[in-house]
Amino acid sequence: MASGMPIIVLNQNTKRESGRKVQIGNIDAGKTVADIIRTCLGPRSMLKMLMDPMGGIVMTNDGNAILRELNVQHPAAKSMIEVARTQDEETGDGTKSVIILAGEVLSVAEQFIRQQMHPTIIIAAYRQSLEDILEELKNKVAVPVDVTNKEEMMKIVKSCLGTKFISKWMDLACQIALDATSTVVVEENGKKEIDIKRYAKVEKIPGGLLEDSKVLKGVMINKDVTHPKMRRRIENPRILLLDCNLEYKKGESVTNIEISQEQDFSKILKLEEEYIEKICKEIIAFKPDLVITEKGVSDLAQHYLVKANISVIRRVRKSDNNRIARACGATIANRTDELREEDIGTGCGLFEVDKIGDEYFTFLTECKNPKACTILLRGASKDVLMEVERNLQDAMNVARNVLIDPYLVPGGGAAEMALAQALNEKAKSITGVHQWPYRAISRALEVIPRTLIQNCGASTIRTLTALRAKHAQPNNSTWGIDGNTGTLVDMKTFGVWEPVSVKQQVYKTAVETAILLLRIDDIVSGVKKQGADGGGAPSGPPPQASEGPEP
Repeated sequence: MASGMPIIVLNQNTKRESGRKVQIGNIDAGKTVADIIRTCLGPRSMLKMLMDPMGGIVMTNDGNAILRELNVQHPAAKSMIEVARTQDEETGDGTKSVIILAGEVLSVAEQFIRQQMHPTIIIAAYRQSLEDILEELKNKVAVPVDVTNKEEMMKIVKSCLGTKFISKWMDLACQIALDATSTVVVEENGKKEIDIKRYAKVEKIPGGLLEDSKVLKGVMINKDVTHPKMRRRIENPRILLLDCNLEYKKGESVTNIEISQEQDFSKILKLEEEYIEKICKEIIAFKPDLVITEKGVSDLAQHYLVKANISVIRRVRKSDNNRIARACGATIANRTDELREEDIGTGCGLFEVDKIGDEYFTFLTECKNPKACTILLRGASKDVLMEVERNLQDAMNVARNVLIDPYLVPGGGAAEMALAQALNEKAKSITGVHQWPYRAISRALEVIPRTLIQNCGASTIRTLTALRAKHAQPNNSTWGIDGNTGTLVDMKTFGVWEPVSVKQQVYKTAVETAILLLRIDDIVSGVKKQGADGGGAPSGPPPQASEGPEP
């Protein structure tokens, strides 16, 4: 058989890249994503303006929000964006740090790959350094915090919000975040559960001033009572929550009823009326002042309930109903005939319907021991409110992290510099080729203070050298960068602290992502065919559905 014939293994439409080219490509992709985010770090951060395909705009400096809107093609860049999302879901803060750090960790690996060092050696050194970082962070850098001390907690939330758009209204925002988080804390079997997503709802109402924003000791929903004669203000109401229709049950699918005599029709109507009267009587027997249901309420049911002086709100969202149940101590009932006295919520102090702008809002406030709350945000425009909401979510997550794991590390790049210094010292005891990638991680950690210095326009090399010298002396591990001026400050007196759980997650995620991307040495991508050629369906009009036999 004649040799020299090329053997085609892969399909014609696939593109394959392998070896060093792939690794350098992945590193470049990681660096590019990090460069997009870099200017958003620190108090002197810039905003990014993004247009989505529908023409809507997003203005933000929140790392996750920016990357979510980006449309990237490179697979490595896609996994970097995934990293920011994980960080946001896990800790709610540190999305920018994690991307910048992952980009830098990849970037320092580039020279080793160009020097023909095998990726597994780099990876082993990275793994070792990550373990040392986490150990050093927990034992040497972290300090415990007293969760009950309000001022301490305010400082922590302030350092999170200092880099955000809302920093002008710092005190108000910190107060809101702390109040909301401490409201939704539930202790079960000695374990704290803080579910901000479900029970601390942010309601945005354009108009008014940002200073008018507040945390309600209860719940607010965008609904009005169903009948104009119903009471719109009740003090200490008895609240009944339902998850069933207050109207006659309709058949699930098409239901046909054949009527042979004239009086049968009036019988059917009477049955409907009797059923509604029965369920209304069951409700009225408990003497509630307010009935809230997730489904519809028929006119007849409204009539009976108005006569009994009961206000009704219908078609409330399931999540809102759960929040109301937590706030006023009621239990959601699924059937009216199974109601019990203990299902009625009496923990709410005031029910009133208020008009804000053109819409009616229902307020259930002054609850005695609410385990759910609503944050009412007012502001100039929708875009401002969206950004404020994102910032508040971050602040609440920070408060939650500290409540769950009450340890802090100094902010402003101080923790990174302290760890870089510790790694440098440890690298001296490592023999062999491993020590170079290990050292490289300590260089990569310096990217956080360096970026902070760059973003406020100070001299990078001079400041960073001074900071290095500071950390080389003993007991100076809390010195970092003042993000507004670019000068060196002691974070103990400056008061910028971050939760240790956020930092741990940042380092773990950043280094592990870098390891993952360095492991890849082959990318096979299938190229999609343009247009669906290849015997598709006939191009005639679609067959019409038959209408049944003609009369």
